[in-house]
Amino acid sequence: MLGDRWGVTEAEVARRFPCDDLVASPSLAVWRGVTVEAAPEQVWPWVRQIRLAPYSYDWIDNLGRRSPRELRELPEPMAGEPFTASAGRPLGTVVSAAAPEHYTGRILGAVMSYVLVPDAPGRTRLLLKVVMDGGRWFAPLVSVGDLVMARRQLLTLKRLAEAG
Repeated sequence: MLGDRWGVTEAEVARRFPCDDLVASPSLAVWRGVTVEAAPEQVWPWVRQIRLAPYSYDWIDNLGRRSPRELRELPEPMAGEPFTASAGRPLGTVVSAAAPEHYTGRILGAVMSYVLVPDAPGRTRLLLKVVMDGGRWFAPLVSVGDLVMARRQLLTLKRLAEAG
């Protein structure tokens, strides 16, 4: 499918993600990935901070409000809590989380898992997989739209984690 992969290897596409256990036969499956020059423990606080804001194109998906550029003191995410927020309004639901390994949630008909994989000392692969069930006719549009937004989000999280 057009736009279904960005920054991932075949091995990363083949791996099992937590979202795979929640959508048995997805009509949409997309993978995104970026290498972060920081340990998973340094990347994780930024990933769990997705609960506060989207970290992509704020003028589009956060109504112009800037996603926080400093770490906030947040408790670990718990199942049932809001997954993210846009313009200060909670969206979606956390399905599961395990620090510093994965953050999985359900939002707008999709299930997504952010997975942190140690790649070398002080380096992490930050992977994202999004799956949806149903809506086969609009899956290509969702795939391309997600590519643009998720790419920006992962690059923003990378930059913030690498800055310390």
